[in-house]
Amino acid sequence: MVARQIHLVRHGEVFNPDRVLYGRIPGFGLSEKGARMATLAATNLHERNRTFSKLIASPLQRTRESAEPVALALGLEIHIDERIIEPTNAFEGQHMRGPGAAWRQPRFWKFLRNPWRPSWGEPYRAIVERMMAAIVEAGMSVDDGDVVLVSHQLPIWMVNRHLSGKSLAHFPGNRECSLSSITTLEWLNPHDPSLGLHMVGYVEPAAELAGDSIDVGAV
Repeated sequence: MVARQIHLVRHGEVFNPDRVLYGRIPGFGLSEKGARMATLAATNLHERNRTFSKLIASPLQRTRESAEPVALALGLEIHIDERIIEPTNAFEGQHMRGPGAAWRQPRFWKFLRNPWRPSWGEPYRAIVERMMAAIVEAGMSVDDGDVVLVSHQLPIWMVNRHLSGKSLAHFPGNRECSLSSITTLEWLNPHDPSLGLHMVGYVEPAAELAGDSIDVGAV
């Protein structure tokens, strides 16, 4: 057997007063609001009254901290999987808005030559491949119940577009993957996992807190 459902949870708001693109830079943990967001996501999962068998998080601080209330609510240990981490990004540590934005500086222009790949970071296809490998492995690692993976906006959105049959190239501002949102997947046929997965749900448990949140993890 395999997991009944797989839930992709995005981390909560990060403490980022300078509003830089933090990517994989260490030391960026949740803000106070982000911790509340993560708790709302955990509460949403708990209130579904489902059986949960495994919890996996990206190794970055913000995802591990977002997984903690989930672990507490569901009574699970946190496992770490490097494959569901934020993508690499040439603009890490830089501001992406205002007169000093990195994209305005000539030294960064070489990274803007192909936004469809994208040329400033890990290729979209590579993100899909590692995410799907981690998701399928997680789903097949349990005999029953649900699996939760706590990851990042772009990796989760790449899975969304891949499973929806859409082009991976996109405008970042149109992503439907808000802070502490939950994207839920199911097997097309649980008796034959080789047929793949599809999306069956998307919720934003922390929507009430998201209005003025700082959200500059990646592009």
